[in-house]
Amino acid sequence: MLTSKDCKNQPMKISGEDIEHIAMLARLSLTEEEKELFGAQLSRILDYMEKLNELDTDNIEPTSHVLHLSNVMREDLPKDSIPREDALLNAPEKTEKFYRVPKIIE
Repeated sequence: MLTSKDCKNQPMKISGEDIEHIAMLARLSLTEEEKELFGAQLSRILDYMEKLNELDTDNIEPTSHVLHLSNVMREDLPKDSIPREDALLNAPEKTEKFYRVPKIIE
């Protein structure tokens, strides 16, 4: 993990305004030191992305995942439901047939 010492001498491509905007969107309250640290870290991430953009990917097919994935589906067969008493067993509040929940609409 980068520390503020590691990032001090790195050129910051992201402005302080950008960091404050990102922090606001993430609902974060950052100190000046954190803004400096995260700005340097984000700049290094963007530098790496620029390096990746230099790669020749013309003959590479787009992928959504590096591994071949396939869904394992099972047949949907009708089954009996669990008994109502079992379904209500761990309910914090219940009536004879239903879960009891707080009223949210007046």
